[in-house]
Amino acid sequence: KRALALARKELFSYLNAPAFYGAAVFFLLFCSIMLFYFQQYFSMNAATLRPYFANFPLAFIFVIPVLTMKSWAEERKTGSVELLLTMPFTEWDLVLGKFLAVFSMLAMMLALTIPLPLSLLPLGEFDGGMIVCEYIGALLLGASATALGLLLSSLSKNQAGSFLGSVVALMAVMLLNQVTFNFNLPEWLTTFINFISLAFHFESFAMGLIDTRDLAFFILSSALFLYINTRVLLFRKWS
Repeated sequence: KRALALARKELFSYLNAPAFYGAAVFFLLFCSIMLFYFQQYFSMNAATLRPYFANFPLAFIFVIPVLTMKSWAEERKTGSVELLLTMPFTEWDLVLGKFLAVFSMLAMMLALTIPLPLSLLPLGEFDGGMIVCEYIGALLLGASATALGLLLSSLSKNQAGSFLGSVVALMAVMLLNQVTFNFNLPEWLTTFINFISLAFHFESFAMGLIDTRDLAFFILSSALFLYINTRVLLFRKWS
């Protein structure tokens, strides 16, 4: 309940900030331009939205840092994080409150993309189950990336540092698996790179498949990043 109360407060704060709306516009324009201009969707002659959802990991590299950069870095800069740590909230209350607020904003952005698939439905026989699966994967991918962005925000002294650090980190975990296509790497290294790549685990959802291994990866990685975030707060509390 305390985490939900904090999440509501954070969410209202974010909705009053222009950064959210700027990120939402960028996300919608980026994914649409990539689909219709660079990927030439109408020349594919296939009733699939996989190319559209394939753009989400790349867009998240820039969108999620915009959403998370303010969360902890701004609190630390203004000194309000110390005040939060003295209030009757556990570290998990604070971390989950921040996470739920940012994740809710990300879910709103994804909801804004729904009109595009709906507008394309008359053009072919799309698999509705596959589209639902792709959205589930996008939410899970976003949850893990959000948890990582919040962790890096808690380690940063200001919003600029948080943004840049999150962009670099997300670029690594989103695009690292591309290395396996361009270089002849040992099998064990390829397996390891794919394992830590968020985009690699999103691929099964983009194909309309719910792989329990990928599902578990997103849940566990999100939990791990959030747990480390609580340890960072605990360290600050006693330092």
